[in-house]
Amino acid sequence: MQPPKFPPAPQKTRLWTRTPPALFTPVFGLFGLAVAWRRAGDAFSVGDGVSDLLFGAVTLLYLFLLVAYFAKVVRRPATYVEDAKILPGRGGLAAMSLSGMLMALGLIHWSQALAATVLAIAVIMHAVLFVTVVYLIATGPREAKSVTPIWHLTFVGFIISPIAGMPLGWTTWSLVVFWASLAIAAFVWGASAAQYARQRVPAPLRPLLAIHLAPAAVLGTVALLLGYQTLALVLGLVSTLIFAALILRPFWMAESGFSPLWGAFTFPLAAFASLMMLLGSAGYSEVFRYIGGAALVAATLAIPVIMWKVNQLWAKGMLAVKTNASQV
Repeated sequence: MQPPKFPPAPQKTRLWTRTPPALFTPVFGLFGLAVAWRRAGDAFSVGDGVSDLLFGAVTLLYLFLLVAYFAKVVRRPATYVEDAKILPGRGGLAAMSLSGMLMALGLIHWSQALAATVLAIAVIMHAVLFVTVVYLIATGPREAKSVTPIWHLTFVGFIISPIAGMPLGWTTWSLVVFWASLAIAAFVWGASAAQYARQRVPAPLRPLLAIHLAPAAVLGTVALLLGYQTLALVLGLVSTLIFAALILRPFWMAESGFSPLWGAFTFPLAAFASLMMLLGSAGYSEVFRYIGGAALVAATLAIPVIMWKVNQLWAKGMLAVKTNASQV
């Protein structure tokens, strides 16, 4: 009797050889949720317990994912540039550095020196991405030069830094970043509107449209921190209009079903909730406070679910394939 023949075992791959940067997009949203719960303290007299718990849990997850991603980059540094060439990778890399800027806010209560160090490292990381993407756009094909919502994360992303920078005394930096980011965001909004007027947005890419909400909300938040009360109100109204335009077409936005790009829904929703609660706390109108509270509830219910589903794709080995992540 012949012994049974079994197929050869699949070849094992090394750990973290294709870690997808798309993992960082919902992590960015979770950090934004922690910030939003911090804003709820003034708007609804909520303690810092929920915010501190979120900051702690997300920080641990973020540090783990940093190790997992840079384990790939250290083995072959070119993987970083390869990830930056594609939309999901570029958005994930931006979310990686921007998450560090929000992580700094959670560290301020523990150590201002540590928070300032983390913020500086995150700003440098984002500057590296900024230069890399500019180079790729300048030297890439014509299609690579088209404006996408990801441009907000890459080129307007520095506006996240004043959220922790202002409490740390980075006033001059925050002023420069605010006005530069406002100008770039206006350009991206205008260029995107012109493109959308000429061509239809493919269903799989529609979740990225939610990113247009984020710069308006964060710019409004920073305007309040800088004392630009009227401008903050204007940006709050702009944010509300963008948010209304997005939620009025939910089935159109999600027509292609769940994908890793749903991470684009996370931070804009959290940032919008934060701005609305800040405007309500500043005494503009109770309406803002109630809108912010509703948005906070929606963000609390939605963002962890999206993070969980994205992590499931990673655990099954599907996330890297779906986002075309680079490999060692």
